[in-house]
Amino acid sequence: MRYKLQEIANVAAGQGAPQGDHNYCDYGMPFVKAGNLAELIAGADIGSIQKVNEEVAKKHRLKLFRKGSVLFAKSGMSCLKGFVYVLPSDAYVVSHLACVTPEKVNSKYLKYYFLFHKPNTLIKDEAYPSISLTDIANMVVQVPENNVVRNVVSTLEKVEFLLALYKSQLQKLDELVKSRFIEMFGDPETNPYRWEKTTVDDVCSSIVRGPFGSALKKEFFVERDNTTYKVYEQKHAIQKSATIGTYYVSEEKFNELRRFECLPGDIIMSCSGTMGELYQLPQGCEKGIINQALCKFTLNGKMLPIAFLTYMKETIGNLETKGSGIKNIAAVSYVKSMPINLPPMQVQHQFSAFVQEVDKSKFAVRQALDKTQQLFDSLMQEYFG
Repeated sequence: MRYKLQEIANVAAGQGAPQGDHNYCDYGMPFVKAGNLAELIAGADIGSIQKVNEEVAKKHRLKLFRKGSVLFAKSGMSCLKGFVYVLPSDAYVVSHLACVTPEKVNSKYLKYYFLFHKPNTLIKDEAYPSISLTDIANMVVQVPENNVVRNVVSTLEKVEFLLALYKSQLQKLDELVKSRFIEMFGDPETNPYRWEKTTVDDVCSSIVRGPFGSALKKEFFVERDNTTYKVYEQKHAIQKSATIGTYYVSEEKFNELRRFECLPGDIIMSCSGTMGELYQLPQGCEKGIINQALCKFTLNGKMLPIAFLTYMKETIGNLETKGSGIKNIAAVSYVKSMPINLPPMQVQHQFSAFVQEVDKSKFAVRQALDKTQQLFDSLMQEYFG
């Protein structure tokens, strides 16, 4: 059966937000803000977010939304991200969120429906993202028989459980590498093994920040062909992939910006906005240059790449930044002067061998994760497409 959403659920918005930290407390009911959605979806306990007591709720005329209400952002930048969350308990909700409280449909079925038919497709102006409650209420939802709904929810929940399990395994493997690093190298700040103290510049043959934005404007980009060169961006470092991206420059522009060339084995680091994400370019990657949001490290052999990458990940929080809006690395000179402890090469090789074994396990888990994600996507298409 096909229904307008308002026929099978109550569609409402949250109600304001109590201003000032003094209105929040350690007891009472959770108050969900748009910024909480990502962390809650990632598995954070709703009991860990800020709470509002009954007195403050009455003062600000907050409405309590019941367990099972489906939340997603209806305005603001969070609106574009398409997060969908089902309340595991009663909670107050900020006015930027739409609250769909099921009356004649399973709330988890509705969650999956929204994940497939994303409410953010109703946005009319991405510069000022907003979805009206009227448009949400008029969304048409296909709801099969109850036994079918139960089967859909049960199947998708099982697949989601596997996805969460594989992601948890990857996280634990990353934590294992971090733990082994501390065990073998010691705390980078205290340097308990008294390794040689040096700088990032001393273990690199070159450290280069990308060109000024005026040197690499979008109008310089060309269609890819066998004469063009790739432009590596922040997303290559963040997503740990050299195959994504569609920006290329001509051979003439590449030669003009040759100083910013990156080669297989070079390590790139995001250094504007989302900072400190590192990635070593693999063998066989496309020849190209870095853009203004990246910093490139070419090692000189004193430190193995995996040791350098792990060391930098452990100390990246010490990066000095500037800028009132988007964080930005203050200067390449600061990065060059960052202290680093230089372990004996034998220790580095032992650590590298350990990481290689962990990487084999991670590869197997990622394969299982990818296959399970494909299964989830195909099931979503089958049930809701």
